[in-house]
Amino acid sequence: MITYVWRDAFGNDEVEALHAEGFGHEPLASDDWWGRVRRHSLGWVCARRAGTGALVGFVNAVWDGGGHAFLVDTVVAGSARHEGVGTRLVALAAERASAAGCEWLHVDFEERLRPFYINACGFSPTPAGLIALRA
Repeated sequence: MITYVWRDAFGNDEVEALHAEGFGHEPLASDDWWGRVRRHSLGWVCARRAGTGALVGFVNAVWDGGGHAFLVDTVVAGSARHEGVGTRLVALAAERASAAGCEWLHVDFEERLRPFYINACGFSPTPAGLIALRA
């Protein structure tokens, strides 16, 4: 069983380890996830395995302070994939963003994740733009 908590307390090390696994990089000891979400986020959702409390999923909902929220850092541990964890993380973030008065929830993603975001989570495809600020 997985539990989901909006604005759950977490350790930097556990989020960084999950992020590193999901995004394919070495964990960075200097990343201050707790400080980052407290400064910039509307909220975040932590998914934990019942019994062990292990963090198996995370999504961060940042916002503009008004009508727009943006999902970033959606990640699910390999051991918890294909259990509906990602869709529940996104659904809870959407519910809370709506309750906070947001009118729109945005997400950008790699093409390989289109079935997840469009089909499983219900996002509508839209044109968007991107400028790479660092090569």
